[in-house]
Amino acid sequence: MSASAHVSVLLDEVVEAVAPAAGKRVVDATFGAGGYSAAFLDAGAEVIAFDRDPAAMRFAKPLIATGRLTLVEDRFSTMGEHLTAPCDGVAFDLGVSSMQLDEAERGFSFMRDGPLDMRMAQSGQSAADLVNTAEQAELARIFWVYGEERQSRRIASFLVRRRAEQPFTRTLDLAEVIERALGGRRGAKVHPATRAFQALRIAVNAELSELEAGLEAAEQVLRAGGRLAVVTFHSLEDRIVKAFFTERAGRTPAGSRHRPPTEAAAKPTFELLFNGARTAGEAELAANPRSRSAKLRAGVRTDAPVWRAAA
Repeated sequence: MSASAHVSVLLDEVVEAVAPAAGKRVVDATFGAGGYSAAFLDAGAEVIAFDRDPAAMRFAKPLIATGRLTLVEDRFSTMGEHLTAPCDGVAFDLGVSSMQLDEAERGFSFMRDGPLDMRMAQSGQSAADLVNTAEQAELARIFWVYGEERQSRRIASFLVRRRAEQPFTRTLDLAEVIERALGGRRGAKVHPATRAFQALRIAVNAELSELEAGLEAAEQVLRAGGRLAVVTFHSLEDRIVKAFFTERAGRTPAGSRHRPPTEAAAKPTFELLFNGARTAGEAELAANPRSRSAKLRAGVRTDAPVWRAAA
C-alpha cells in the first residue's frame, strides 16, 4: 500500500506506541489525511477511523478499498457509540490538520485569504459568527483562555469597534485588524494573529471539551492491554492529556482537586508507556517544521474498571 501524501507528525513513534498488527483492531480518532491509518493498515491491523470533517472522505476512499478501514464521519468523543467490541489501540493527532490550513476556503489560516469559517465539521457557528456577535468581554475571555493572549482585551476592543462599521467576513481582514491592535509585527517571528486565531478555532469547534470527552471514550473502548497514544500541538491540549494520564496512572496525590478522596485508592486504568512526553528528532524537525511543537504521550490500558470522578 502506498503511503499517504500527507506526512503525519511523530508517525514512527505513534506506530511504536500503538503497536498495530494483524488481528488487532485500532481506532484512528483523527483521520485527517490518513497518515496514521495507512501506517496501521500497513502493519496488518483493522482500522476504525473518525473525522467530523466531511472532506476527509476523499482521503479515505483508497484505504477503504483495502477492506480493513471504516471511516465514521462523527466526533471522536462518540467512538463508544460506534464500536461493537473493545479495541486494541486508539491514536489521536490533535488540532487542525495541514490540509485544512492549506485550503484557504476553510478559513483556518491567517496567511491565506478566505472566508472566516474555521468549522471542522463544516456546520454550526462559524468564526465570523463568533467575532461579529459575541460580547466584547466574551471575545476577550476566548483570546485569553484559549489563546493565552496577553493583549486579549485590547484585541477584543479593536474588533468590536471595527465590526460596528463593517462585519468581518475574511481571514486576512481579521488578521490585519489584530495586527494593528498589537502595533504591528515589529520584527516578531510569530504573526501577531497566531494566538487569536488559535483561540477562535478552539472555541468554534469546542476542541478542549471534545478532547476531554474523547479521552474518556478511549478509556472505555480499549481492552486490557490496549494502547492509547495522543499527539498534542499546544500547551492547552497537552495539559489536558498530561492530567488525564497522570490521574489514570494513579500518580495524582490522594485528595487533590483532580482526584477526589473517594477515588484515591482506585486501581489505575493506565500504565504509562514512558515518562513525560516524546518529541520529534532532528531529522523530522528538518523535514516537517510542524513537528516542532508536537508532544506524544501514551499508556497501556489495565484491567481496572473505567475511572469515574466523584459527583
